[in-house]
Amino acid sequence: MFATEELSARRREIEDKLKQEEENLSFIKESLEKSDQLTKNMVSILSSFESRLMKLENSIIPVHKQTENLQRLQENVEKTLSCLDHVISYYHVAKDTEKIIKEGPTGRLEEYLNCMDKIQKAVEYFQDNNPDSPELNRVKSLFERGKESLESEFRSLMTRHTKPVPPILILDLISGDDEMETQEEMSLEHLPESVLHDIIRISGWLVKNGRNQDFMTVYFQIRSVQLDRSIKGLKDHFRKNSSSTGVPYSPAIQNKRKDTPTKKPIKRPGHEHDLRVKHLCDTLSDKHGPAAGRDDVFDIEIDAYIHCISAFVKLAQSEYQLLTEIVPEHHQKKTFDSLIQESLDNLIMEGDNIVSAARKAIIRHDYSAVLTIFPILKHLKQMKPEFDQVLQGTAAGTKNKLPGLITSMETTGAKALEEFADNIKNDPDKEYNMPKDGTVHELTSNAILFLQQLLDFQETAGAMLASQETSSSATSIYSSEVSRRLLSTYICKVLGNLQLNLLSKSKVYEDPALSAIFLHNNYNYILKSLEKSELIQLVAVTQKTAERSYRELIEQQIQTYQRSWLKVTDYILERNLPVFQPGVKLKDKERQVIKERFKGFNDGLEELCKIQKAWAIPDMEQRDKIRQAQKTIVKETYGAFLNRFGNVPFTKNPEKYIKYQVDQVGEMIEKLFDTSA
Repeated sequence: MFATEELSARRREIEDKLKQEEENLSFIKESLEKSDQLTKNMVSILSSFESRLMKLENSIIPVHKQTENLQRLQENVEKTLSCLDHVISYYHVAKDTEKIIKEGPTGRLEEYLNCMDKIQKAVEYFQDNNPDSPELNRVKSLFERGKESLESEFRSLMTRHTKPVPPILILDLISGDDEMETQEEMSLEHLPESVLHDIIRISGWLVKNGRNQDFMTVYFQIRSVQLDRSIKGLKDHFRKNSSSTGVPYSPAIQNKRKDTPTKKPIKRPGHEHDLRVKHLCDTLSDKHGPAAGRDDVFDIEIDAYIHCISAFVKLAQSEYQLLTEIVPEHHQKKTFDSLIQESLDNLIMEGDNIVSAARKAIIRHDYSAVLTIFPILKHLKQMKPEFDQVLQGTAAGTKNKLPGLITSMETTGAKALEEFADNIKNDPDKEYNMPKDGTVHELTSNAILFLQQLLDFQETAGAMLASQETSSSATSIYSSEVSRRLLSTYICKVLGNLQLNLLSKSKVYEDPALSAIFLHNNYNYILKSLEKSELIQLVAVTQKTAERSYRELIEQQIQTYQRSWLKVTDYILERNLPVFQPGVKLKDKERQVIKERFKGFNDGLEELCKIQKAWAIPDMEQRDKIRQAQKTIVKETYGAFLNRFGNVPFTKNPEKYIKYQVDQVGEMIEKLFDTSA
């Protein structure tokens, strides 16, 4: 019964659910029907809306297209009007710019260049679009006129503001003073800054628009004259102001040195040498006539030329810096080459004149002329690296001018050196030219003075000698050691020639003793001169025993001289005396022998002292040495003789024969080689 009730309950529950489902389905069906109705309504609305949109579109699109066409037409009209304005403006260019072009660019360069740009564009327009237009000729004519005005303004600015560099500034530029406290790089202002700006603008415009290079010719011609005048002005400055006290220098440098009074004025390399050279040249020229004007030559002309060489390098460097700002890059080297030609040619020509003068002097056997070449050649070689750098990029002919001058100077100098050596060897033995007192010969002092000058120019002289070498290595670059060896060989050759000539000259003297004194003085002078300078070290490069050889030669001549006293001392030497028996009365013959010995000694002593008193030994040390040695020998010999026979009764008048005591003999010898005694 319980199961039946449960089944009934389940059936009722299922029936309830089925009823509920039916209700839900009825509701869904109703909802779907409503949705369908709504959809139908929406579709109807949308269809109506679409129809209306299509009608609207059909109405708007033609209006839109018409508006676009109108806008495009408006733009075209505006562009056309703009083009017309632009074209019309070209027809007004000539009228608008003619006044400014006629008045020129002075004082308003930028405005002028703007007008020229407008004219240039007008010319281009008419050439492209209306070449037959009379307006083209008008603007072309105006353009050419404007271009000529710019070229004229360029020339005018360059001419008015280009001035020679004052000599004082050039000296400041080339001084290179190591003692200066400030080592700032000095530069020259060739043109005022505003003028330089205008010149650069004009040159730039002419290159870009004018298609004209004539202004570059104008530029180098004007600057070339200025460069040459600057260098000539420096030379004139030296001629007016140089003195033997030193090279003139600028007030600027003096002001910088006012707190350092111990510092010396500017000197160029070799200035001290030139003072010695001047003395030597005067000495060497005595036999060729008066040395008039030599002070000017050495203190001014040579010094000025050397400074002009340095000035050219510095000024050329400065000119190139200026040129790079004005001249287009691809024209710079050629323009610079043309700019420096006149000044460089003048310097080379002056150097050639110096070489020519030296050659003529060598023909006259005035070998001092070679000394003018040494400081110049040394300076040229020192400056050659800077020369090469400055002339980099110029024509080969320009670059080769300085090396050609150097080669010419080396050849001439070498010829003078060789001929000087030969002249030393072949100088004639003229009796009237021989010193009467046997002192140092003029040839010796001149030769030594000449050789001493070579010390300041060892490499230069070595290069001169090397230039004459016939071996294939002659063209190679000689090291300082090779130059030193060549110079050593040359000096030894001169000294050897001098020694041979002195030996020959010594034979002019009839008295062998005076000949010995002559050779002694000359050998001693040579040795002392070698020792006082670096010549002895230079000689030792190729002749290690030169010093010892000269000392031996000097000693040999002293010994030769001392033999002149043998004719005096031989009278009183014990070995030449007869044997006397002490306490035994002298025979008449023996007394006569003693008398003759005293008389021979006295006469010989007096004669030698009288003769040799007039002779000269300039070296005090050598003079005292020779006197002392001779005095010792004679006093000892005479003292022994006097001690032995002074008290012997060989005469009734002893004062007639015993005229001198030993000390008196010493005093007489002490007066040898002294005319004032």
